[in-house]
Amino acid sequence: MLVNYTSAGWEIIHQRAHGILAVQLASQWQAAGRPQRWIETLLAIAEHDDAQEDWQDRNHLNENGTPLHFDMKKYSFVQMTRIAELAQHKSRWIALLISKHLSFLYEPMRGDAKEVDTFLDGQQENQKRWTKELDVKPAEVQYAYDLLQWCDQFSLILCQDQLPTGERALEISKGPDGRVYQVKQLCDNRVVVHPWPFEAHSFEVSVEAALLSELQFESDEQLLEAIKGAEVKTKTWILAKE
Repeated sequence: MLVNYTSAGWEIIHQRAHGILAVQLASQWQAAGRPQRWIETLLAIAEHDDAQEDWQDRNHLNENGTPLHFDMKKYSFVQMTRIAELAQHKSRWIALLISKHLSFLYEPMRGDAKEVDTFLDGQQENQKRWTKELDVKPAEVQYAYDLLQWCDQFSLILCQDQLPTGERALEISKGPDGRVYQVKQLCDNRVVVHPWPFEAHSFEVSVEAALLSELQFESDEQLLEAIKGAEVKTKTWILAKE
């Protein structure tokens, strides 16, 4: 989950909700630049962060009992294996893109644990096999994955309120076309991206966040019950071509 601290407490955005925001961005991508297997690509983008650990013990809390932001966890072997397995139940193309994302996330951890190394070796083998079976070029797979990664990064920027003030620009990342994209928020709150990669000249995206006033929790179960009963806020952004 994504955790933002506010003056009123915690703002919690589930990673599945972050995936929905990512696919909202992807669905607006310029038609001429959309990768093959477009629907499956969108599904992979929407589901790239699914299969989180169960809400039990203290999987979602730090040692102080406060909600744990996703990037504070070293890795979750349960999540990595679950999402890899679930993706294979849908299509090889989805599984291929998800596998590449898992490699991107966890290759820096190679050598930390034998189970991780074995998992990463398996992902490399799967990627080669599925690319061959689907009769696609590695560059085509990379293009689709780069779009997934770009939308993932942009969604994280929005979810974590990382847009700079004062109309300053922030780099999103390189897009699938190799160009570097920047984003900034104007004084009227419109969000502009340069260069503009989308089909429409303006559109709205949103994500839901749970607002918690209680700061500490004894267990995942207590945190989950608080989230279920929390006020839900819809965060929206208008993206517009400058």
